[in-house]
Amino acid sequence: MSPAEYTHSEIMVVVVALMLVMLLAALDQTIVSTALPRIAVDLHGLNRLSWVATAYLLTSAITTPIYGKISDLIGRKKIFQSAIVIFLIGSMLCGVSQSMSQLIAARALQGIGAGGLMSLVLAIVGDIIPPRQRGKYMGYFLGVFGIASVAGPLLGGFLTDSLSWRWIFFVNAPLGILALSAVASRLHLPVYHHDHKIDYAGAGLLSASSVCALLATVWGGNTYAWGSAQIISLLVGALVLAVAFVFWERRAPEPIIPLGLFRNDIFAVSILLSLLAGIAMFAAILYIPEYQQIVRGYSPTKSGLLMLPLILGLLVASIVSGRLTTKLGRYRMFPIFGTLVMAFGLWLFSHVTLSTHQLTLSVWMAVIGIGLGSFMQIMTLAVQNAVDRRQLGTATSTATFFRSLGSSFGGALFGSILTSRLTHHLAELTPQGKGPAPNFAAIQSGAANLHNLPPSVANEVAQAFVRSFHDMFLLTIPVALLTFVVALFLRDAPLRSTHETPTTLE
Repeated sequence: MSPAEYTHSEIMVVVVALMLVMLLAALDQTIVSTALPRIAVDLHGLNRLSWVATAYLLTSAITTPIYGKISDLIGRKKIFQSAIVIFLIGSMLCGVSQSMSQLIAARALQGIGAGGLMSLVLAIVGDIIPPRQRGKYMGYFLGVFGIASVAGPLLGGFLTDSLSWRWIFFVNAPLGILALSAVASRLHLPVYHHDHKIDYAGAGLLSASSVCALLATVWGGNTYAWGSAQIISLLVGALVLAVAFVFWERRAPEPIIPLGLFRNDIFAVSILLSLLAGIAMFAAILYIPEYQQIVRGYSPTKSGLLMLPLILGLLVASIVSGRLTTKLGRYRMFPIFGTLVMAFGLWLFSHVTLSTHQLTLSVWMAVIGIGLGSFMQIMTLAVQNAVDRRQLGTATSTATFFRSLGSSFGGALFGSILTSRLTHHLAELTPQGKGPAPNFAAIQSGAANLHNLPPSVANEVAQAFVRSFHDMFLLTIPVALLTFVVALFLRDAPLRSTHETPTTLE
């Protein structure tokens, strides 16, 4: 069966399986957070707790473009199945880990599998659905990602409290096996037979540069000061290795990321949009819940539930924009509209106060969700429509890779801004002689509670936090507006209504 011969019902069977895989990858980025304190106690590894997340982040990021390129060379289905199996093996090893070292190693293995899940899911959607029809299906996947951002902490808390933290990893098994079965029996993808050579040197340079950059964002402002020799060395190393990667890719016979793709203006603009959108998006997804927890004193569960307006806005906008894209055969208007709405939503949050009504916050969150949902999936669609089908996996994984980098940079950038502004406002507002106020890291980690401070200090500290969040959201607006300006340069290419006829099917 060729992709052109899939009926709607056959497509939906595959799409549901792919959504399960997307759910696995998206949940694993959020479900672990609520279990970390319990894991630290059980495995006696508080000093290395951050590596439970960092190991997964590093390996998933650096393998994403590698999966895309290899799937273009030797076929997507087998590589995709291998990624799922690696992810499931990593999950089971996480669940049975008896020490922090074992858990970190298992999380790294799990990340290797996860690197292929999201990018290959979107590439497979590109394989089985023509670009003109693809928009109405893409919205479902963005909705899964949004739902996972709320459901992850809730499910993680429930499993940790009711059973054991190990079940946050074991729960992947039934979902993964179900998805594997559907993929094996219902998914038939093209295989192109041609000589290929894996660019190991390029993969190594890209991986090394990514590791340096990601470690700088993870450690900067936390483990080491941003101006420290360690962070500066990592950033310089990332830059030098990135330049070496570019020079090598210009001569490699089968480059991991063909530089010729960037001569395609639609691809180049879409990649830049993915990077900038990842930076701006992280401010909303990470720091709105932190405002709810720190300033309002809500539990992680409650703050997660209160994010539902954002998720609902994202889900509705992604479905509507996807269907309109299919109907009109055009996509350029949605990134322009979405980035502008996102900037407006972030501007609204720059007016947050101690007493802002929860209903008002919900409306503001819905605005940001509508903005994000209007254009996030369009970037992938634009990239896939602009490249030759034989480069579909490479192009899709490159967009996913840059969006992940943007999220990491955004988290580090705005976290650093929030911490520095808090230091300033605490010194400005906290009365002298009334005892030291807890620092941001202590409250963020749950080691201190803002509302347990002496009344003489609590209001001033709370106001300092509010002003810090205000400043941080204010500084996200230029990034969002830059994203809007870049969206203006996106060319509107008509969406193709047909696929090429493949030579062989898996």
